[in-house]
Amino acid sequence: MASQTEENYLKALYALSAGKTDVNISELSAELRVSKPTVNSMVKNLKRQDLVNYERYKPLSLTEKGRKAAALIVRKHRLTEMYLVERMGFGWEEVHEIAEQLEHVNSPIFFERMDEIMDHPLLDPHGSPIPDKHGNISEPQFESLSKFTSGRRVKLTALTHSDAEFLKFLNSRDLSLGTEILIIATESYDGSMVLSYKNHDAQTFTQAVCERLLVERIS
Repeated sequence: MASQTEENYLKALYALSAGKTDVNISELSAELRVSKPTVNSMVKNLKRQDLVNYERYKPLSLTEKGRKAAALIVRKHRLTEMYLVERMGFGWEEVHEIAEQLEHVNSPIFFERMDEIMDHPLLDPHGSPIPDKHGNISEPQFESLSKFTSGRRVKLTALTHSDAEFLKFLNSRDLSLGTEILIIATESYDGSMVLSYKNHDAQTFTQAVCERLLVERIS
């Protein structure tokens, strides 16, 4: 059984390797906010457990065993977040830190029961896919709002980042998953967008915000 620190390394590698196969020591060091020598030592330990592919001066990658272990940690985290929001009434901006602690609980039956109670959700409260109990994951094909043009109707389905401050900002603008949005206009100079949704007309959002909003087209 991996330690909590080892699990954090696996989860960080899993996140960094999304969309690519290799990660370097510097990237992992920055993600975990620890020194490169510390990362190097831990990576060697993970290699001995056949969780990470590692050779000196070469990029890192998760082995199949490591990828599955990391995906199951992510599964516990996202199931916990969903349970806290759906069954306990927490806000989507409140659940990350709690899930960070519970993801290290080594009790498969606990998380299976949680999954059953919620009727096996596919996505967490932020629209991120939840791996199944075998570590398999199905990535939904959502697109960034910033890629769409004026006149389009879309539905907010997920976020590229779900840090608490960003979620609080979305709360303040009355934006949540499932919200249908009409794109009124796009500013060619800075990429900002004017949106209409719910009972809000002509609300302006920066390009940086729009890039973090993942949507699916309605019309």
